Amino acid sequence: MTLDPALLRAALIGYENQLAQIEKAMAEIRRQLRADGSGSPTPAKERGRTMSAAARKRIAAAQKKRWAAYRKAKRSK
Repeated sequence: MTLDPALLRAALIGYENQLAQIEKAMAEIRRQLRADGSGSPTPAKERGRTMSAAARKRIAAAQKKRWAAYRKAKRSK
């Protein structure tokens, strides 16, 4: 089944018009959301998990130990 190129071009033009109308409607909805302050166009970032003070101390101590080993290895070269 072969479709007429003129028919395909007409269909494409029709779909492009529909797309333009949809994009216009979406822009209007986004504008209303920003004006109301009831929503934002981008989702809010989720906050990460909090660490206890003890966990932060353990991580800091491990990092200091790694840096000390690195400096010691660098000095001995």
